[in-house]
Amino acid sequence: MMAMRKLFTPWMTPVVAALVAVSLAPAHADEASDEGWIDLFNGEDLSGWFGTEGYKVEDGILICTPQGKLMRTDEQFDNFVIELEVKFTPGANNGLGIRDPGEGNPAFDGMEIQILDNNHEKYANLSNYQYHGSVYGIVPADVEKTEYKPMGEWNSMRVTANGPHIKVEFNGEVIVDADISEVEPLSGHAHPGQHREGGHIVLMGHNDHVEFRSIRLKPLE
Repeated sequence: MMAMRKLFTPWMTPVVAALVAVSLAPAHADEASDEGWIDLFNGEDLSGWFGTEGYKVEDGILICTPQGKLMRTDEQFDNFVIELEVKFTPGANNGLGIRDPGEGNPAFDGMEIQILDNNHEKYANLSNYQYHGSVYGIVPADVEKTEYKPMGEWNSMRVTANGPHIKVEFNGEVIVDADISEVEPLSGHAHPGQHREGGHIVLMGHNDHVEFRSIRLKPLE
């Protein structure tokens, strides 16, 4: 601290001094933002999950192979923020299940956040609630704000589930922000999971190779 004070010379205005202080602050000075996070994937194995057939870990990456189906967390969560990074293969389809009861289809018995390379030609005729980032069957994502990284690069996702408020961010853009208590399903099917208050986190394989890393969750009060 003494060394930093010596830099605040008399010619500095308060604004200039503040800017200097910020520039000299450690990159991770705001440690509070990193408190309370739970790593759902340790980068080494699939501990903490069940239904792991068809999933594997290589070089710190969690890989859903074409044989991977529903892999659920051992623990259950109600209100939370979850972050992950995903790398697609062309046309790949997966999903992030939330508030899943541990059996049945998470897209209906819980909720599924779509993870999908919907730029591929085979998805030319999707319904609006099927696009990447959508709460499947319930809330469509804003496709105009959905910007993918080039194929083979990592994309970031952040999903906030706080009571009926569901927010999905993709590569820094908010593509879903909705109160699902006020929404009627669009799929024509019943979605009882829309009103669940908690459950498992699920990775939902759909016969494609998809890679994940940096999966972590922060419970909300």
